Amino acid sequence: MKSHDDTRAVEVFSGSIFEAEVLKSILADNLIESYLQDEYMGTLAPWNATPGGVAPVKVVVSSDDLERARPIVDEYQNRSIEDQE
Repeated sequence: MKSHDDTRAVEVFSGSIFEAEVLKSILADNLIESYLQDEYMGTLAPWNATPGGVAPVKVVVSSDDLERARPIVDEYQNRSIEDQE
């Protein structure tokens, strides 16, 4: 078991505010806490949050939850790609 000293914040996704909010909700449904990084700046001035303003809002989870969050994020991203085709 990890000590709290080993716990860190890990970015698992970056995208639009809408995509990030949906993923955050899916993670919460699976009892995984997350937060959005650059939520406001990424919406109001995305070019200030990331180069070119691409994928400005990040979803961040605890490193303790990373193993459970990764398959959920991967499935979300794969579904998003399929929906675009």
